[in-house]
Amino acid sequence: MDGMPVSMAGMFRDGTQPGDLFVLIILRAVFVLALGVVAITFIAGPDPATNDVTWFTRNADLLLISCLGVALVVIAVDIFIPQKSLKSISGVFFGIAVGMVFAYGLSLIVDLLVGSLARTFPQLRTPVFAEVAVPTLVIETDPRTGRDRHIQKPTIKKQQIGHTDHPFVSTIKLTIGVICCYLTVSFIIQTKDDIRFVIPYVEFSKQAKGGRPLLLDTSAIIDGRIADLANTRIFESEFIVPRFVLTELQLVADSQDKLKRNRGRRGLDILNKLQESTAVDVDIREVKPEPGGPNTVDERLVDFAQKIGGRIVTTDYNLNQVAQLRGVDVININDLANALKPIYLPGETLNVKIIKVGEEAGQGIGYLEDGTMVVVDGARDRIGESLGVAVTSALQTSAGRMIFGRPSSPAHSRTRSS
Repeated sequence: MDGMPVSMAGMFRDGTQPGDLFVLIILRAVFVLALGVVAITFIAGPDPATNDVTWFTRNADLLLISCLGVALVVIAVDIFIPQKSLKSISGVFFGIAVGMVFAYGLSLIVDLLVGSLARTFPQLRTPVFAEVAVPTLVIETDPRTGRDRHIQKPTIKKQQIGHTDHPFVSTIKLTIGVICCYLTVSFIIQTKDDIRFVIPYVEFSKQAKGGRPLLLDTSAIIDGRIADLANTRIFESEFIVPRFVLTELQLVADSQDKLKRNRGRRGLDILNKLQESTAVDVDIREVKPEPGGPNTVDERLVDFAQKIGGRIVTTDYNLNQVAQLRGVDVININDLANALKPIYLPGETLNVKIIKVGEEAGQGIGYLEDGTMVVVDGARDRIGESLGVAVTSALQTSAGRMIFGRPSSPAHSRTRSS
């Protein structure tokens, strides 16, 4: 793909690594071979002379082809559903189990109703009889003593051992079971992100290392500082990159504008670096758009963060404000960088180069190495010089930190920059 950096060549659009793809190919080949072996074993196993299933032995080739066809169909379904979720699978199995419990309880109620109605409608339930040996008390005369004695002898009698329900009743029970399983699976699949169970094995919402996941937006990935922060191992939470964010990043990397294309490539490089890092876990998450839901990337990101209880990592001021209005926690990398800048107290002296005039009369402006703006009173005519500045005050804004000061002393040695 034009605009795709070399570092992303080792990752496919669904986040699959080449090594994982090779393992999947081997697994699918073994699966096809295993089904073929099963078919051959069934064909060659029984003696045709005593085998009751003669149709299969007469059509051995068709049986083998059918098994291989089933294997290919299963593999095709696996390929055409690339986005799997262990949480969804867990929800399906747990939903089926809960549905079967509900269906069993309702079937008991159906049995009670059928038992009550069977007197009026005997065709609903047919008794089942069988001949059983029942111990019967018999009086016999003891040949030695001539006295009567009581002994038990088995007597064959016909007794009711159960009942069979009308097919209509069985159909009702089966229908109830199917409905219960469907409703419970559907309910759990749609609400699994809100369910918290005490038992770890039914915890559908993945609790990553630090609990609440961190959602990276495009600006945070392109900025690049998130990779350096991740390598310090201060994050214990999982990083989530929604699929629509990755798509936007790829569109930027494919842009006709050279500046945007370079920014997109840098973002893809940073994302690849994060995936290769052992300090954090990165999950490329598929997020399906909801009908009538938000359309823009920022709105979808905020909506997704609300659903999973995550925090957004960004450098975008507007996204920061929108997320806070909707009650979503935001980690702004710019705010984090400002918080980590050294604090200069009034009276401290620092060295700064004056590079331009300020807005007020007599002011000169310089910058520290970390980008902090320093406004120096009385330095308007000293542009291009490095001088000592005594700090008088500091101002913290959303755009960054500003330091105000004045030349430390008139006798301070001045060095004209070359």
